[in-house]
Amino acid sequence: MMNPRFLVLPAALVISHDAQAMVYLSVEQAQALMFPGQTLVPVPVVLSAADLAAIEKDCGVPVYPGSLAAWKAPGGYFFTDSVIGKHDLIRYAVAIDDGRIREVEILEYREAYGGEVRNSRWLHQFVGLQHGASVKVGRGIQNISGATLSSQHVTDGIRRLLATYAIAFAGR
Repeated sequence: MMNPRFLVLPAALVISHDAQAMVYLSVEQAQALMFPGQTLVPVPVVLSAADLAAIEKDCGVPVYPGSLAAWKAPGGYFFTDSVIGKHDLIRYAVAIDDGRIREVEILEYREAYGGEVRNSRWLHQFVGLQHGASVKVGRGIQNISGATLSSQHVTDGIRRLLATYAIAFAGR
């Protein structure tokens, strides 16, 4: 018969991993933070096969249908998107005004470590960037030691979002 002490350890590992999932902001809270006092209207995200190919060619990052959501505000656009960290999804929001990033926030972080990507100083590196700017870790964006994959993937996601904005949203 198996010793019951050994059954507790796997359960504790599962519980400790799940306990790391953090929701920092809801979509509504992020919208109010990024576009205070403004009414945001949902915008359908419909990307044609040509749009998808153009976005991927432009930014070098695959597009995963279904993760991007968009809202139009009088002062710009509000987007939510997700990227994979090391194992789990990181959900983030980006405000774009006149084609430039106005603000970036991490909404949900599920990894056991690497949550430093939520650091406001690190996120501030993206403010003011626009499509065509160098948005790559090591070339314009600093890496975070201990959060290498998370910082790389969030950066890639933001580069993809800027390409998506330029190809499918600018001029709407």
